[in-house]
Amino acid sequence: MKNIKFLTLLFIALLGFNACETEDDVVFVAEQSDLSFSNAFQAEYVLTAQTAGNLAERFTWDSADAGVPTNFTYELQSSILGDFSDAAAVGSTSANEIAITVGDMLGFAAQAGLDNDPETEAPNTGSVSFRLRAFAGTGGLETFSAGQALTMVLPEGEVAAAVCEFEKLYLVGAGVVDAGWSWDTPVELPCVENGIYGGNVAFQNLGGDEPNNNFRFFTVNTDWGSGRNYPFYADAGYTIDAGFENAMDDDSNFGFVGTTGTYYLEIDTNTKTITLSDAQATGTCEFDLLYGVGAGLVDAGWSWDTPVQILCSSDGVYTANVALQNLGGDEPNNNFRFFTVNTDWGSGRNYPFYEDDGYTFDSDLVNANDDDSNFAFLGTTGTYLLTIDTVNKTITLD
Repeated sequence: MKNIKFLTLLFIALLGFNACETEDDVVFVAEQSDLSFSNAFQAEYVLTAQTAGNLAERFTWDSADAGVPTNFTYELQSSILGDFSDAAAVGSTSANEIAITVGDMLGFAAQAGLDNDPETEAPNTGSVSFRLRAFAGTGGLETFSAGQALTMVLPEGEVAAAVCEFEKLYLVGAGVVDAGWSWDTPVELPCVENGIYGGNVAFQNLGGDEPNNNFRFFTVNTDWGSGRNYPFYADAGYTIDAGFENAMDDDSNFGFVGTTGTYYLEIDTNTKTITLSDAQATGTCEFDLLYGVGAGLVDAGWSWDTPVQILCSSDGVYTANVALQNLGGDEPNNNFRFFTVNTDWGSGRNYPFYEDDGYTFDSDLVNANDDDSNFAFLGTTGTYLLTIDTVNKTITLD
């Protein structure tokens, strides 16, 4: 009789164990109809740069129901194509609302190829779709709302200024030659298109044990607390150019691992990419850039291997930070000249070229009186901001 009772208890225990094991394997799936937006949408959203900081829409919803108490996370997704094959996360929360601004919508409009310029073929009206994803845990419970298309309108007329989260970003660090670890001369990366920051930046990577290639971005001038380091962008899903890596220093800064030089840096918050490309003219000049070659230009010398690039930075003005030397002695080591075509000695523009055209020169620049009447630098060896202003006809060093 005792044996029968024992076997009965064992049988009940095994049933209980199997029931618990089965319960752990159950995956509850919420019905799609249970998840939907509860706010009323506008017929169209009129977007202007002047109202970029205003609220465009506040998405709200009722909590998803899985049939059992469940802690859900909600993710608002956008789609320019409308079918969510290009789904991008806008934001996530455990609450029941997410708001977006007119500036956010302008970013979607840029992705959709809209503009408000009546002179272009690009449309000024288009749509962006949104849906809600509710999920719990990893790889388990997940459900989506139906998509909701919103119509965006950019009033045609005067071309609006580019809109980004910030007017500009600031670069500070040893790897950014013109800045260093100081707020005296931070390098500014302006908003050039909706959601896109871009500009020419001189980077250095000199090797050695002492870090000389690290830097980071800041959203507020002089505010160390506004820094955005490598993990900030990596964790946000950005694809980062191979010319950068995590410096693995105390602040996990960016490390520039490319060849020392000037590059066009672009941060596209729409596509979440950070890229480096050849330096670009940012103004309108006779040439996109001039080239400096000569012994006086430390980084060039009398060779076409590494000419100094002097970019058109604004209308009629070329600028570059250049390392100039004046070592004295009988052998000329401070002479150089400018060229309009890379590798073409015949495109040279020497001191008399500018003198005959009525230019005024910095007091540290004179005619070298050598065979080619090059420029000669008479100042103290160091790095200077060289400006060739073809409008006011001046060549200066600062």
